[in-house]
Amino acid sequence: MNARFLTCLIISLDWAASCLGWGLFYYYRKTGIEGEAFVATKAFYLGILLVPIVWLLIYLLQGTYHDVRRLHRLKIINLTFVGTLLGVVVLFFLLLIDDEISGYKQYYKSLFVLFALQFSVVFIPRFTLVSLIVKRIHSRKAGFKTLIVGGSDKAVEIYNEIEDLPKGIGHNFIGFININGVDRELEDKLTYLGHIDDVESIVEKYEIEEVIIALESTEHNKIKAIISRLEVGEVRIRVLPDMYDILAGTVEMSNIFGALLIDVNSEVMPVWQRIVKRGFDVVASAIALILCLPLFIVLAVLVKTSSPGPIFFLQDRIGKNGRSFRIIKFRTMVVNAEASGPQLSSSNDPRITKIGRFMRKTRLDEFPQFYNVLVGDMSLVGPRPERQFYIDQIVKIEPQYLELTKVRPGITSWGQVKYGYAENVTQMLDRMKFDLLYLKNRSLSLDLKIMLYTILIIFKGSGK
Repeated sequence: MNARFLTCLIISLDWAASCLGWGLFYYYRKTGIEGEAFVATKAFYLGILLVPIVWLLIYLLQGTYHDVRRLHRLKIINLTFVGTLLGVVVLFFLLLIDDEISGYKQYYKSLFVLFALQFSVVFIPRFTLVSLIVKRIHSRKAGFKTLIVGGSDKAVEIYNEIEDLPKGIGHNFIGFININGVDRELEDKLTYLGHIDDVESIVEKYEIEEVIIALESTEHNKIKAIISRLEVGEVRIRVLPDMYDILAGTVEMSNIFGALLIDVNSEVMPVWQRIVKRGFDVVASAIALILCLPLFIVLAVLVKTSSPGPIFFLQDRIGKNGRSFRIIKFRTMVVNAEASGPQLSSSNDPRITKIGRFMRKTRLDEFPQFYNVLVGDMSLVGPRPERQFYIDQIVKIEPQYLELTKVRPGITSWGQVKYGYAENVTQMLDRMKFDLLYLKNRSLSLDLKIMLYTILIIFKGSGK
């Protein structure tokens, strides 16, 4: 099951179905509502061209195309029903509200017919495709490459439980790794791939898509450390629940045949909000770069005349999923400020120039990062990106820091607003608490709140 092929296939089916649905509706509207003979006019062809785009955008915002392989029948019914309902409302206000009608009942009839036609033509091919995917998973002909972490009796138990199920639930077991180097009871059933110390390289080498942590949930410290290391990538993580987890309602059971597992989901922002967030990032950063051009010229002159050296400061930072990128800022320090090695700045750092001190307080030195946002390295709001040198130090103390690299870093962040610049690793850890809080509660409304606080800091010049 090639994920890209399935995504392209369902998009193609939705597009073709939407063209058919609108064509049938146009015919009905002309002959049944307006009482005219059907003629394929320019308006008809324009509708066939543009209306399906509206439907595809709605389905995209719903998250229908996010991971087609994980769709199931009940979910596709819900997505199709809700998406069709939303689309009918949108098209009513875009195209139908100005129709000449003899009474409001014709509006209701048009809406009902449009809903019925669109739902039918889209749902049938979708349901057929999803049924084929589910059938292949249940027959164990397809699945997700799965790694088991743990080699003790508990790992054997969960493996046997999944393999003995009457229907497959999507786990294509590639092998297992152990924790202490001793427990290898699974070796007669699965391939031993190595030790937990090599988990990142193993996940990358075997293109692992799911990881089952077969440890007791009471072993919180071990589980937390493993999750922190794995969440940097795109793998789905599952852990075993204890009785408290079950009573607290944290166990996700989307399949009645499934084993009792908790789905560790770090992505709390709905798909539509993620799409809107990225769209807003692109539009806002492009506008900001244009509007701030006069300001950039003034700041560039001030930086150049304040001390010898370049106007901009470029530095390697760690972005989403651990990828490195070059961050761009206005230079606020003297040249060769880190000649003796990486150093964090302090409140009274003599390396900071006079104009640099002002720009740091007002956050103006960060403005060139709108370019980083535009090209996709960063977002307007997200945890501040750090250098690998400091990440290595932080992770030794608190492995959870790696969770912050699960999302795009930001020009501003909750930690930056509440805490400001960090002067040492200890302060980085203190600021991390705010960024982790943001990570677990991400939403468009929270992003807006952080941006408003940042604007206040800029005008007050109260940044730390």
